[in-house]
Order: sequence, then structure tokens, then C-alpha cells
Amino acid sequence: MLTTLTTSYTDTRAADLAWALGREPLPALATLDLELTGSKVQLRLLGASHQVLLEEDRGICSETVACLPGSSTPLPLGVAKQMGEWEYEFAARVEVLSPGSFGGRAQELLALVSDHPHGLAGVFPGSPHAFTAMLAQRRENQVHWRTWHAYPQDGQLVMTRTRVGVRVRETV
Repeated sequence: MLTTLTTSYTDTRAADLAWALGREPLPALATLDLELTGSKVQLRLLGASHQVLLEEDRGICSETVACLPGSSTPLPLGVAKQMGEWEYEFAARVEVLSPGSFGGRAQELLALVSDHPHGLAGVFPGSPHAFTAMLAQRRENQVHWRTWHAYPQDGQLVMTRTRVGVRVRETV
């Protein structure tokens, strides 16, 4: 699903992004509710980037990647955590593209996400290449999502990848 967001750019640079787990739902400009084989997933586009809410019988997981005033946790390259019965893995990277290739990459990603039944993308006013896009899916006992945050003024594309699954218990 593709939407035009009715807000101005809040997080204007990749370096402004922060990461947080366990935040309450923040006001969203657009949402997509998904049922992925026993998991309820809500993809949320914020004026300041994204939030994903995952709900299963074993609990709730909330991931926020956004410009968060007062946050002291910058966007990490990677995180691996055990949360109750879940294993959570997060990875992020910033790709810097030339002005000539940025537009093509942006259009490719927007087409991929907006045509996918589990995808949500929002374009910010002022630039067709300023967007946040999200895509979720379930593979076996894990829920995966990917996000893309585009900053055309700097030629930066921030990509995140998250996996949440049932914690594998070691047998002795």
C-alpha cells in the first residue's frame, strides 16, 4: 500500500534516527494491520519514521526507529536480545547513493513495497524520493520485517532488518 503522508519531514537526516524497544504506540500517519499465522503485526508510519507492533500469545514486541526527542539510543548497526520467550535481532545500515542512482533505487523500492500485500510505504510531501517503506512476512516460527528510510537531500538510504522468533532452548 502506498500513501502520501500529510506532514513535513521530521527526521531530516539519517543521523537523527534512534532505535527503541518497548515504546507505547506513537501517533501514526498510516498503518497496516496484518495477520501472519498466529501473529498480529501492525506496521506504523510515523511523521518521524516507523514503528512495528507485534502481538502473539507469548507477548508484545514494539520496535521504533524514528527521530525521538530525548532518546539516548542512536540507531545501532546490530542488536540481539532475548525477551522472554523471544529472540530479537535487528540490523541497520546506511547506503550512500549518487544523485543519479538515488531516484531509480527509490522508485524500485517503492514499487516493491507498494505492490506487496504485506507492504506499507509513505511518501513525504516535497520530494517523490523522500519516503519510509516497510515490509513484513512470516517464515517458519519467525516474523521478519524490513524498512527503508530515504533521505534524498543527502543521498542516504537507511535500511533495517528485524527478526523476532521463539527462543530456541538448548538441551543438555
